Amino acid sequence: MMRFLRGFPSHRGLIFALATMLVFLTVGHNWLKDLHNPFTALLFLLWLLPAIVGAAFSVVRHADALAHRLGEPYGTLVLTLSVTAMEVTMISAVMLTGPDNPTLARDTMFSVVMMILGGLVGTSLLIGGLRHRQQEFNLEGANSYLALIVPISLFGLVLPNFTVTTTAPTYSPAQSIIVAVLCVAVYAVFLVIQTMRHREFFSHEVLQEQTAEKPHGPLWVDVVLLLVSLVPVVVLAEELAVILDFGTHRMGLPPALAGLIVAGLILAPEGMGGIRAAASNHLQRSVNLLLGSALATIALTIPAVLIVGVVTGKSVVLGLPSSDTLLLAVVLALCVITFGRGRTNVLQGAIHLLVFLMWLALVFQG
Repeated sequence: MMRFLRGFPSHRGLIFALATMLVFLTVGHNWLKDLHNPFTALLFLLWLLPAIVGAAFSVVRHADALAHRLGEPYGTLVLTLSVTAMEVTMISAVMLTGPDNPTLARDTMFSVVMMILGGLVGTSLLIGGLRHRQQEFNLEGANSYLALIVPISLFGLVLPNFTVTTTAPTYSPAQSIIVAVLCVAVYAVFLVIQTMRHREFFSHEVLQEQTAEKPHGPLWVDVVLLLVSLVPVVVLAEELAVILDFGTHRMGLPPALAGLIVAGLILAPEGMGGIRAAASNHLQRSVNLLLGSALATIALTIPAVLIVGVVTGKSVVLGLPSSDTLLLAVVLALCVITFGRGRTNVLQGAIHLLVFLMWLALVFQG
């Protein structure tokens, strides 16, 4: 507790998020039930967004403190799973309490993949290349990530378009359970590889030179504050769902915009961490953060939303439209090429950003 009080200025984001949560749980629980004015919706959006971002940064801050204590590869694993937990809880909360939006999970997962593999990877490689000309990373680790990212993303976001048990681009309940079990099982195998059998795949000599001071104080403080920071993310996601539904259904905004906003909120803190790592010439840590987050997103979020759909009976549309399928194939192929040599430069970063900007343009002008 004393450590929390000493660090009060750095906890302003969490305090603002908790205060906002308390307001909406008490006096403000009916404010969004009769939303019909675009200006009012915008005001609430400008209130909720920084509150959720503040809580998200608090989650990553305390996960990062745990990461420094645990070392690699456990450090980036804690960060990755924390961000994935936010994504799963936000999507599940919106699915269970918000208006019916069968494509929200798909749009969010696809947005996460494109923002990570296109925007964040591209920005990290571009900044790292500008500052250090050429950067190196552990080839075995990157290939391990991509070996799972490619098939699972295709099974989750493309294959439902070709199944015949349902008329929509969805899985049947039996197929949903099979896909969920297989995704969790193969990710469990990956965790064994990452943390036990081949830890050396996910470290690099340059990373070992990092001399950042490890945090002091009891471990349980960071664990408790991390869990506390997750609570407003879940609660405020329900309120955000009402505003997103108003924007997409009543104001005619692009349907994929809701998934993009949710993905941006989730990835903001971890994305900044990956970019900072690359700028500091710790490309291996950036690779671990970004590719690990993309893998956890598709390997854990897909099973979560499929199980929620089976239990609640809600339809979960996973199959991407043809244009998004093409963009997914392009960014996956580009990642295989980029991370196939063990070193990167400015050119790879610029190409990844090109794909990301093309996808972003199609979100608004598709």
